[in-house]
Amino acid sequence: MKPFNFIQPHHIKDAIKSKKRDAQYLAGGTNLADLMKKNITQPDTLIDINKTDISDTIEKKGQSIIIGALVKNASVAENLIIKEHAPLLSKAILAGASQQIRNMATVGGNLLQKNRCPYFYDTTAPCNKRNVNSGCSAVNGDTRYTALVGYTKDCIAVFPSDMAVALSIYNAKIHCITKEGENQSLDIHNFYCLTNDNPIADNILPVNAIITSIEISIPFLTKNNSYVKLRDRDAYAFALVSVAAALDVKDDTIVEARLSSGGIAHKPWRWYEAEKFLVGKNPSFEIYKETADLIVKGINPPKTSTFKIPLLRGAIETALMQAINL
Repeated sequence: MKPFNFIQPHHIKDAIKSKKRDAQYLAGGTNLADLMKKNITQPDTLIDINKTDISDTIEKKGQSIIIGALVKNASVAENLIIKEHAPLLSKAILAGASQQIRNMATVGGNLLQKNRCPYFYDTTAPCNKRNVNSGCSAVNGDTRYTALVGYTKDCIAVFPSDMAVALSIYNAKIHCITKEGENQSLDIHNFYCLTNDNPIADNILPVNAIITSIEISIPFLTKNNSYVKLRDRDAYAFALVSVAAALDVKDDTIVEARLSSGGIAHKPWRWYEAEKFLVGKNPSFEIYKETADLIVKGINPPKTSTFKIPLLRGAIETALMQAINL
């Protein structure tokens, strides 16, 4: 690992002022440490933001829940406000990583983690996401962690966060402060980039900006929800496919539906057409099967990912059934 300087500012403005081109912010460090050990990232300076005035609390303010960027993932999952008003977020976080990692990882860092394509972490292999125009080894490679939708020939990696999939269901807002000291609010649906123009880009967070908090409106979808994650082993593994489902059912009729998937694209992927299809229907396995058919019929995956189609179909059906205990 390359030697680096280490500083601990006490104010967020000092942290931003210290951020130069070859410096990196450090919060939980669960992803950054991996990247540094493999020499994928080689910062000259680490700016530890844990001593700053960035929030590490969860608060209910009016009809919103504000989650500080420095709150640990484990704390979010076990928080009573989250369990009461956004239970799907707790379920998704508990499905991710291990308890030890959740104890270290922060909410802000979780949203900014890099993709988990093995070729990205193998510095001997070409990877457009690591070195522009070097090529994509995964396109013709043998890997289980590639995309189904929203990919290009330049990059077929997927975004690994379970938490972000649940936050997409809640239409979360990501608050940050820019290097100019301006507070900005970014919609999670627009926050992550696909690989169309620049495979290196993961998100639209302004350069040198710091995420300060996440905001979710207190939802009404607190009763009928489910998070299904299919993976190679039952713990400490990234999703091959995941599905978050939330339904509002009145008089045996679905009046609101939200569906999102992880492990299939460079961002959490909402299934808007399927959500519209479900509205007005009576909950039943037949309707859920039709929903899964609707979702998978238009997917044209890379050859390395074709095995994920039946996994996705099953995860959709299971998540919808679990949401209302069919």
